Amino acid sequence: MPNCHKSRLIPLNRQIISRNSIFEGKKIEYNMSTLTDFTWVEGAEPHRQRTRDIIKKHPEVKKLIGKNPFTFLWILGCVSLQIMLAYFVKDASWWWIIGTAWFIGAFPTHTLFVCIHESAHNLIFKKTGWNVFAGIIANFPSLFPTAISFKNYHLKHHAFQGVHELDADLPDYWEAKLINNYAIGKIIWLLLYPFFQGFRTIRCIELAVFDRGVILNIIAQFTFDALIVYFLGWPALAYLGLSFLFSVGLHPLGARWIQEHYLVIDKNQETYSYYGPLNGVNMNVGYHNEHHDMPSIPWNNLPKLKAAAPEFYDQLKYHTSFVKLLFTFLFAQEVSLFSRIARKERAGVPLTDKSTPDIDLV
Repeated sequence: MPNCHKSRLIPLNRQIISRNSIFEGKKIEYNMSTLTDFTWVEGAEPHRQRTRDIIKKHPEVKKLIGKNPFTFLWILGCVSLQIMLAYFVKDASWWWIIGTAWFIGAFPTHTLFVCIHESAHNLIFKKTGWNVFAGIIANFPSLFPTAISFKNYHLKHHAFQGVHELDADLPDYWEAKLINNYAIGKIIWLLLYPFFQGFRTIRCIELAVFDRGVILNIIAQFTFDALIVYFLGWPALAYLGLSFLFSVGLHPLGARWIQEHYLVIDKNQETYSYYGPLNGVNMNVGYHNEHHDMPSIPWNNLPKLKAAAPEFYDQLKYHTSFVKLLFTFLFAQEVSLFSRIARKERAGVPLTDKSTPDIDLV
């Protein structure tokens, strides 16, 4: 495969993108420099058509669809590891707590977030209720009850990628303007990423904020938090909280959010995969094009999808280093929170039309 992240970046503050560019085979219209606005396109997101093409040419990939109940063992292992580490640092100095959270705790917590993601797509057990249960258990070391709410918003991200009123993965306007392309702003943004992402959900329409699963998640999570404080103390709770913040924020693992949809190496490719060593410890989290193409395939089969349809994936650009990507995002002035592709409609369907299904093709 080609080495695809040595692309030359052009400073966007000196570049207005052509209004007649081609995106995924369709002529689109860009709004303006991505330092002042998102890159607006017309037409559906790229994954639906690629899914059809892959299945047409390689129908055998349907056999990769299924459930992986062994993911629950990962959940039990990572939750147990975090509780054990919280116990060992409960009497340690704050430097030890912070260092342990950054160098060790961030990894199992990020893996648990991947498990929450798997449960959101019902990829662990056959019964939906059991997946809800698995997601709630995986949520425990993260302290904040987000597993079931994440499921509700994440499925919209798949169905309506880049639609500002529906996709909570896309930054808010005020968020992008506040951070802009300043390194210190990006550092703060990554450090507080869970809070910024939480604010985005306010703008999203067509979603119930509370349902039975969300309420159960809240009760179970705060019960777990209270038990940690009662038996291990506040420093142990702080360790778990810091592990969570680092696992999704100011850490090489936090580069995952940049990797997935930010236009860092190509201004015309909407989604990127990561093929690096951290896939081995974080359950193939980097196979993001593959996941968006066929979200019913569990994490262990995503590399098999890529291997089965190389002509569809080898031509796409990708990342191989979260560390390099993190520093590129932080210090490249041509990359900002506006470096995203966005849509004002979902392929001609009004945003208020609730009849459109929220699931992908497979």
